[in-house]
Amino acid sequence: QVQLVESGGGSVQPGGSLRLSCAASGGNLGSSALAWFRQAPGKEREFVAAISWSDGRGYYADSVKGRFTISRDRATDTVFLQMNTLQPEDTGVYYCGKTRRTASGSYYYTIAGRYDYWGQGTQVTVSS
Repeated sequence: QVQLVESGGGSVQPGGSLRLSCAASGGNLGSSALAWFRQAPGKEREFVAAISWSDGRGYYADSVKGRFTISRDRATDTVFLQMNTLQPEDTGVYYCGKTRRTASGSYYYTIAGRYDYWGQGTQVTVSS
């Protein structure tokens, strides 16, 4: 049973930065990917970024390319999301998820149903 615990959320002004962390435990991540999704009030959960655990390749939603960076630390089984130049539309609860397997294309990672474990989420609020 894999457990995912997110941290690092908070409130920032537009243009600010935050770094989210997701600590994984209880399972082997080697053949999977970890990702960040977010959900704003009244909206569906949407894909933000994913990283293949074995080779570190990252995948991003168009809305965050060039502003967000996903990375992982295999020594601590932790995935990070560095978020720069934050905008009000980035506001939401950010969830960490783990897939059952990896894929060669980015589309696979954008589907929430591909993930078999989720964390409890961490709130990010961008407001002036």
